[in-house]
Amino acid sequence: MANINELPAGTWALDPTHSEVGFVARHLMVTKVRGSFTEVGGTVTVKDDVLDSVADVTIKTASISSGTADRDGHLRSADFFDVETYPEMRFVSTSFTGDKLVGDLTIKDVTKPVTLGVDFNGVATDPWGNTKAAFEAEGEIDRTQWGLNWNAALETGGVLVSEKIKLKLDVQLALQA
Repeated sequence: MANINELPAGTWALDPTHSEVGFVARHLMVTKVRGSFTEVGGTVTVKDDVLDSVADVTIKTASISSGTADRDGHLRSADFFDVETYPEMRFVSTSFTGDKLVGDLTIKDVTKPVTLGVDFNGVATDPWGNTKAAFEAEGEIDRTQWGLNWNAALETGGVLVSEKIKLKLDVQLALQA
């Protein structure tokens, strides 16, 4: 793992073409459904003391993609994200320890704290002279805390969709001039 102190101070823009905000939910309590949000943007303001840095990320809820059009339509509906009323969700960090990022996640006008484990993968310069940095982050949330409550009981016990959702982020940032 790279040394987080190698990250230069400045404003870094999230590179949506080289980043993924993904999730995993249990379906029927036995299988996993994976998906991601394809429209993500934001910045990370890296301070001289990297632990004082702040991330501010916005995700377009309508950009949800799970590989199935019917499921994506249901996830966009009022049963879940209600994208007509709530077109975006937002994460703003409140603290960073180098391996943990804590912040406020807002979905459907509900804001709750989230903790993500973070791995810093390093800094590199692309062939065009742009400075890039890469991170991976993982965490878990209970979707019902944000009003994402829809579900169906199973005859065998349990529910159709898990309340616990695993988050997996692969993020590339570009240092702004």
